[in-house]
Amino acid sequence: MRRALVARDKGCAFPDCSIPASWCEAHHVNPWSRGGRTSIGNGVLLCSRHHHVIHQGAWAVETRRGIPWFRAPENTGRAGKARRNSYWQAGRIVREEQSDKQSGENDAGPG
Repeated sequence: MRRALVARDKGCAFPDCSIPASWCEAHHVNPWSRGGRTSIGNGVLLCSRHHHVIHQGAWAVETRRGIPWFRAPENTGRAGKARRNSYWQAGRIVREEQSDKQSGENDAGPG
């Protein structure tokens, strides 16, 4: 299961963190103590610092289509907007943006 998390997250999944997977811990998105399953879809790699940040409860983590997304606490000025770590996903994000751009051009029809 850890190998699958490493393949997906590649390192700490917390926004803007560049800690590699070998230094990360697996975290249950929905806590195991509250019935959360031990599964890839309910797991995320976090460095020790961000693992503690999540357990302190101010930041929230959720999965969308199998990808971890994070919500900042109210007092940071970034609350409400879900963010993900693009450091490890740069190639995927570029491909998604190119695909979205091409879809938009195709939807526009003839000019």
